[in-house]
Amino acid sequence: MRRDHNQHLIEELLAIADVRIGGGRSWDLTVHDDDFYPRVAAGGSLALGETYVEGVWDCPALDAFFHRALRSRLDERVPSGIGPIQSLRSRLQNPQSRANAFEVGERHYDLGNDLYRAMLDTRMIYSCAVWDRASTLDDAQEDKLELACRKLGLERGMTLLDLGCGWGGGACYAAERFGVSVVGVTVSRRQAELAREVCAGLPVEIRLQDWREVEGRFDRVISIGMFEHVGARNYAAFFERCLDLLRPDGLALLHTIGGTRSETTCEPWMERYIFPNSMVPSARQLTRALEGSFVIEDWHNLGADYDRTLTSWYRNFENSWDELRPGYGERFRRMWKYYLLSSAGSFRARRSQVWQLVLSPLGVPGGYRRPRLDTRAANEVLLMA
Repeated sequence: MRRDHNQHLIEELLAIADVRIGGGRSWDLTVHDDDFYPRVAAGGSLALGETYVEGVWDCPALDAFFHRALRSRLDERVPSGIGPIQSLRSRLQNPQSRANAFEVGERHYDLGNDLYRAMLDTRMIYSCAVWDRASTLDDAQEDKLELACRKLGLERGMTLLDLGCGWGGGACYAAERFGVSVVGVTVSRRQAELAREVCAGLPVEIRLQDWREVEGRFDRVISIGMFEHVGARNYAAFFERCLDLLRPDGLALLHTIGGTRSETTCEPWMERYIFPNSMVPSARQLTRALEGSFVIEDWHNLGADYDRTLTSWYRNFENSWDELRPGYGERFRRMWKYYLLSSAGSFRARRSQVWQLVLSPLGVPGGYRRPRLDTRAANEVLLMA
């Protein structure tokens, strides 16, 4: 039977990445319905994700498929699925405005604490771990928190603002290990509820609050995995707010996913089904937004570590599926698998990055020196003394 134009187009594109339809390798695709071809040819990445969730196609190793596809830049050869209305909206409106600030909390982070407890590490840290010396997810997330706290030079008695505190794991760690007082801020009601339980008895205050509404003055500011919800139109305002909240001799640490191109919209499938009103910054967008406010003391790329983090989350999710199934259903399972493994493939292909920036209002006198993980044992001895 003669292949139609759309099928021929898709097969030729996949061949660039050495991906076959009907092949026997882990990254090859199996198409169950020929409707796959016209939908993906017209709808790009949005249609690719939707047809997977619907069961139109399968792949034994989605992460391996996306690694090959994105490393070969197939996404630049097909339409993204971003329509003119969405593109115009991002230019004329502010999707991450104060009025929309709590939407991502309600639609993503409030899905269920049982889901995230099953998927994440013991402390429920929902961001890239550091795998320099760790062999387990728990240890890798502890090392990430340790490194971030050391970068900030936390000392007993300091005050720390945690913008995007999640379920309180980072705030708890800083209070327990470094003796600081913490104000944690989240836009998720369920995160706030659990964070207050996790941090009970510690000098930690958890607020259900938008970053624009935070008041106070702090020795240090940290934001891990929240900046992706700030939006390009608000980047400069975010840093100005951090500057107002930080003491002149303080430090701020920003941990964010980063992109290799400046965009004003999110990947359409991810925006529609996983992270509404979200986008990742480019280096250019960050540096422009930082002009006139902060000195960039350190810029550390952790992006390659997110691949292993995401695949660890996926294994935990799959291993817990029997318990999660009654509350979520098979369609959610396919959607969540697509989210985690397509993301892992993107970081493996180095198309997505993770950056940690250390910022100071006036510049650290004599220069800033980034600590290493191997300083932890000695410093813990000093802290205990």
